[in-house]
Amino acid sequence: MSPLVTAAELREMLASPRPPRVLDVRWRLDRPDGREAFTAGHIPSAVYVDLDTELAAPGAPADGRHPLPSPARLQEAARRWGLRDGDTVVVYDDIKNTSAARAWWLLRDAGVDARVLDGAYDAWVGAGLPVETGESEQTPGDVTLTTGRMPTVEMDAAAAAPATGVLLDARAAERYRGEVEPIDPQAGHIPGAISAPTTDNVDARGRFLPPEVLRARFAALGVTDGIPVTAYCGSGVTASHEVLALAVAGIDAALYPGSWSQWSNTPGRPVATGAAPAPDEEEQ
Repeated sequence: MSPLVTAAELREMLASPRPPRVLDVRWRLDRPDGREAFTAGHIPSAVYVDLDTELAAPGAPADGRHPLPSPARLQEAARRWGLRDGDTVVVYDDIKNTSAARAWWLLRDAGVDARVLDGAYDAWVGAGLPVETGESEQTPGDVTLTTGRMPTVEMDAAAAAPATGVLLDARAAERYRGEVEPIDPQAGHIPGAISAPTTDNVDARGRFLPPEVLRARFAALGVTDGIPVTAYCGSGVTASHEVLALAVAGIDAALYPGSWSQWSNTPGRPVATGAAPAPDEEEQ
């Protein structure tokens, strides 16, 4: 089953006897608090989710900027959103689902049937479907979550990943090359990583490319049958979007949650720069 739903499919789902829970995950580096945008307009029945406090745990710089929340913390948040056991969840944001994918990944990891609205909020509005304004209230849910279904790797395993498989860097290409770094202490990439900006997995409207096109894209980056794949980004958020794109293509991938924010805050970790891995990068 595809991890994506269209706006038309979501409309039908919302009219069903047991409609899905809809989560609005509006977050971006330049606007981490998306509540104002949510109150200005959102999909009917949607609940606003705060990525920084509900989809991440507090942590020191050495943990990365967005450590994964504990199962208890995620369950507490999910109950605030009104989730019950057996619910289907549909997530979206207003930035091509690069933030909403974090909720998708966490909920899938916790055993929830989570989907992503393909094309994000723009797809819903563009289809002429109704929106609500103001706050949204939910009756607390009673969902029980247990995590561990989606593969992750720690820092040492991420360092070793290029030697045994493919390590994809989901950030913008200029951050990978080390030309700019807007938030983390060092610019560059993990030695041996391949630049694979996750924004290249969607079209201009924010809809994911067809599975066969995504498979061809990842194959050109070295992702072939039987090759282990790991994805990272700045803090593990947009890397979830890369894992989602790989899932659309029918490819399983591990997430490095600490990502560049953890790597670049750890003394002694090597840093590579440039447009492509140098022949000796894996030896650095």
